[in-house]
Amino acid sequence: MANSIGKIFKLTTFGESHGVAIGGVIDGCPAGLEFDQESIQNQLDRRRPGQSNITTSRDELDKLQILSGVFEGKTTGTPIGFIIKNKDAKSQDYSHLKDTFRPSHADFTYQAKYGIRDYRGGGRSSARETACRVVAGSVAQQILNRLGVKVFAYVSRIGSVNLDKSYSELDLTIVDNNIVRCPDDVCSKKMINELKKVKQEGDTVGGEIVAVAQGVPAGWGEPVFNKLHADIGKAMLSINAVHAFKYGFEGIDVVNSRGSQVNDLIMNSKGTTKTNYSGGIQGGISNGNDIYCQVSFKPVATLMQDQETIDIEGAKINLAGKGRHDACVVPRAVPIVESMLSLTLIDHYLISLTNKI
Repeated sequence: MANSIGKIFKLTTFGESHGVAIGGVIDGCPAGLEFDQESIQNQLDRRRPGQSNITTSRDELDKLQILSGVFEGKTTGTPIGFIIKNKDAKSQDYSHLKDTFRPSHADFTYQAKYGIRDYRGGGRSSARETACRVVAGSVAQQILNRLGVKVFAYVSRIGSVNLDKSYSELDLTIVDNNIVRCPDDVCSKKMINELKKVKQEGDTVGGEIVAVAQGVPAGWGEPVFNKLHADIGKAMLSINAVHAFKYGFEGIDVVNSRGSQVNDLIMNSKGTTKTNYSGGIQGGISNGNDIYCQVSFKPVATLMQDQETIDIEGAKINLAGKGRHDACVVPRAVPIVESMLSLTLIDHYLISLTNKI
């Protein structure tokens, strides 16, 4: 099982949804970084369950405990080990799933692959694991901040409610002003109403998040197999419930466009372009303009409705909806998306230091 991401700045995670704890090891973090644990906790608080009336009612505080790699407030260059204890696990809520496969979950596929599975909240396949990504991504963001790189993300769509504005028209500093993390007052209210309606029906809905990185210099990324956009895409698609990834071409039908319409004309020696349809990446390498992408999430697979499925013997059964779940994951996924972008960028920054003398 692949439990790690990154080549130089590397994160390995462990733990299950209803185990004692989840945690991880960050390897490759440079020594001497002023370690801001409060900012990491702030990011965890943005992701944690039970934060509003539109999220799951599971009430985890997600308090971070650093085990190694930090001394007297600074990173030492050695592996940073950490854990987050599970405090509000209710394994009994999942006892009815011991021999049952939930539709569109990883239950059947884990059983097929390993011959055994932790059925409590999905075990290792649960999005609970993403808290570990937020820890590592927050450390990465601290290094990026020193380099003048800023990473933002926001909810641009929930179900049929779409924020039809470019990120450049928005104030990305007000993303957390509402519970859906949409930086538009009118659209956020519509999204909240949509979520409340879906939740009341015992159903779920998908959504989209836009992520932006500003200040990335030209030269990060690799020209062939480890292209910057390919690694960003892999990072995003590794997030639970993500089903599509697109970078660049904001508001443009890329297939139905012509080169004369979408070529980004270079304006100066810094690589600044007249337009930015390329999304800040050309030939797999950053070109110095804003990097932006769109991440699409499918509806949560657990419904508070009856569904047909099978048990471990293949017999057809009726599965009743039960447990604590989000009606839509995107409001809590914003810091996860920011973290995966940050992890990819910091890794490519460190790789870029080996490219030339």
